[in-house]
Amino acid sequence: MRRQRNAKIIATVGPASDSPEMLAALFDAGIDVFRLNFSHGSHDNHARVHQALRQLEQQIGRPIGILADLQGPKLRVGRFASDRTELVSGQPFGFDLSDTPGDNNRVQLPHPEIFAALTPGSSLLVNDGKIRLKVLSCDHSSAQTEVMVGGEISNNKGVNVPDAYLPISPLTDKDREDLAFALSLGIDWVAMSFVQRAEDMEEGRALVGGQAALMAKLEKPSAIKHLDGIVQASDAIMVARGDLGVEMPQEKVPVIQKRIIKACREAGKPVVVATQMLESMIHSPVPTRAESSDVATAVYDSADAVMLSAETAAGDYPIEAATAMNRVINEVEKDPLYKQMIDASIPAPGNTVADAICSSLHHVASVLPVAATFTYTESGFSSFRAARERPEAPVIGCTPNIATARKLAIVWGVHAVVSESMSDVDTMVQNAIEISLQGGFGELGDIIAITAGIPFGRTGTTNMLRLTRLKRFEDAVT
Repeated sequence: MRRQRNAKIIATVGPASDSPEMLAALFDAGIDVFRLNFSHGSHDNHARVHQALRQLEQQIGRPIGILADLQGPKLRVGRFASDRTELVSGQPFGFDLSDTPGDNNRVQLPHPEIFAALTPGSSLLVNDGKIRLKVLSCDHSSAQTEVMVGGEISNNKGVNVPDAYLPISPLTDKDREDLAFALSLGIDWVAMSFVQRAEDMEEGRALVGGQAALMAKLEKPSAIKHLDGIVQASDAIMVARGDLGVEMPQEKVPVIQKRIIKACREAGKPVVVATQMLESMIHSPVPTRAESSDVATAVYDSADAVMLSAETAAGDYPIEAATAMNRVINEVEKDPLYKQMIDASIPAPGNTVADAICSSLHHVASVLPVAATFTYTESGFSSFRAARERPEAPVIGCTPNIATARKLAIVWGVHAVVSESMSDVDTMVQNAIEISLQGGFGELGDIIAITAGIPFGRTGTTNMLRLTRLKRFEDAVT
């Protein structure tokens, strides 16, 4: 049941990996959470993958997390009379709401919200930022621009507006349908795209209704301006570096990545680093040295998880990509410098009993040779807070709820175990001892630490820290 590492790996499922055999092979290669990308694939296909993963979960006896990633709004230009045209730097070019096919002078931009947000001097980016334009003048239905960086523009290419807040809901009609379907399957995490402010999470929170945990994908500069609020409004954060790299100078993305990780650590929220981590492995059986270093940097910075996208969804070497990422994580976590960096980055505890307990847990694990730390939890809250402290010993998240166990699959250092509800301390201690010995987390005589909330069964009441030695059954009650 045990992974020999703390950072988790998410893999995107697609045509290259959606068979039951490939899903099982990816799990064996180190994947902890599987991402269903609702920008692609049919509901029937996602349902088939979900069923295969739940069957795999039963076979291996270990909770598997499933993430539903919603597409979000897609801003695109209209069509051209000749399907495409070439824009030259310095030339004027217009955008408007008219559905008349475009030419070398103008094209439809069927998004009145964009025109409402533009001001003279604003930038418009087309085709992942390959074409850049500066707004000269604009009104509620049109904009005149100057081409700053030219290139070929063709039908339905994507548009980015990096300088403005766009009054657009992060959930389209398609997203609402996809979300309802994903929740009917019983997915564990929902990732929302196009999040710009904390308020954007409210609609998703209301629709999810507690049936899954909510992750905000940070893709836009406006989201970074409202980072702390978005972190507080979310259950986890994804650093979506691809879109961030389009809408802001690429040299800023590594700095922003570190800032996001730090904010999530302080809040005790899981953070996922995503996009182009092992991009070359879409067509290569080995990563570049730079890619290995990129993954390692995220692990050194204490990200909870790193994510594979096209590498496992559509690449030629999905198993090799998962294996390579697993190897990099393991190598980093063996480095003495890694522990020093983790210890140096531990945030100050909050003014709560739960934080006091979890902070003490980290201190105990650094003073005593603690083999494992146990968090008995209904909602997962105490496991999240324990992971925030990055204890040296593995965190065993024991919960009677399979949904909570699956949710914990994404959290740094947490090994989720479905366990019966505890009714008294002696039963809880015995249960922790049995899990430790059976799961290979310790040997007879080792010390384990246990946190829980008393009275049992009440969410958010972590108030107990107990140390005990691993003993034989007949001597276990302490």
